[in-house]
Amino acid sequence: MARCAAYRGPVLWPLFTLLVVLAVTLAVGWAVDLTLRRLSERHPAERVWAPLRRCRVPLQLVVLLGLLMATGPVHRADPDLRHALLLALIAAVGWLVARVAAAALDAALARYESVAEDPARLSRVRTQLGLLRRVLIALVAVVTIAVMLLTFGAMRTVGASLLASAGIIGIVAGIAAQSTLGNFFAGLQIALGDTVRIGDTVVVDGQQGTVEEITLTSLVVRLWDDRRLIVPVSYFVSKPFENWTRRDPGLLASVLLHLDHSVPVPELRARLGQVLAESAHWDGRDWGLVVWDTTPSTLLLRATMTAADPAGCFALRCEVREQLVAWLRDEHPHALPRVRTGD
Repeated sequence: MARCAAYRGPVLWPLFTLLVVLAVTLAVGWAVDLTLRRLSERHPAERVWAPLRRCRVPLQLVVLLGLLMATGPVHRADPDLRHALLLALIAAVGWLVARVAAAALDAALARYESVAEDPARLSRVRTQLGLLRRVLIALVAVVTIAVMLLTFGAMRTVGASLLASAGIIGIVAGIAAQSTLGNFFAGLQIALGDTVRIGDTVVVDGQQGTVEEITLTSLVVRLWDDRRLIVPVSYFVSKPFENWTRRDPGLLASVLLHLDHSVPVPELRARLGQVLAESAHWDGRDWGLVVWDTTPSTLLLRATMTAADPAGCFALRCEVREQLVAWLRDEHPHALPRVRTGD
């Protein structure tokens, strides 16, 4: 009997300790989640409480590992097991810090979206906060890995010896990572300089598209046929490009028409006004029709009209071109260009 009791003691006590630690961990997670839920219900204008609820899992992991490290059975356990728990605890703390930082930035963006009235400024803030979030997460990851490496005695010894040659290593690393560092700082320059934002319509190497995503190293442009053009962010700080929506998404569309010299320009101008008045793509700001150029066989007319965004601009150009050509074909067929031959 004494031998059985002596056997049950070393086995049951760690099991009981583990159950207590799990119960405390679940209780802490439930209490924190309940508190955040009630704060969110009482203060709906504060957008930080709902994102913070996503931190429940890393918080519980930190509590679980911290309690395991503080209990007696772990202190008497194998050193390798204690070291593994310490590494897991450091990683969990880094995960929790990254989640808290991301939740704070998401809350700041949600709060700004609720009061912002300028779409361009909102797009700028969204781009800047997105890049800042990636920078913070990368920084937390680097610091977490560094702290984990410092827990190894061999790494501390190697680190002390590497400090003597840090200058040479820094030069070599700088040369090797020149392109990566250039893209990294270019991403920060784009975020702070407001040269391009998510949702902007840009023209890169002759291809028009919409900026879909901006990271610290690359920029994703969605083209008109849903292809994705991946461009290094350094391109946008070293080469010229077109940004059609940097200040105002509204654009001036134009349509060129090659017509016969006998075309009734005033009537065509009046017809253009009617087409624009009936169009859902015209924003009502401005329009016009002028004789842009003349050749021995044709007149070159230029119709201009404004649209609220690049997509409406493209649709309006197609609509105006179709409507004017159809009207000329039905009402003034002689005004369409003809090939003249000698008698």
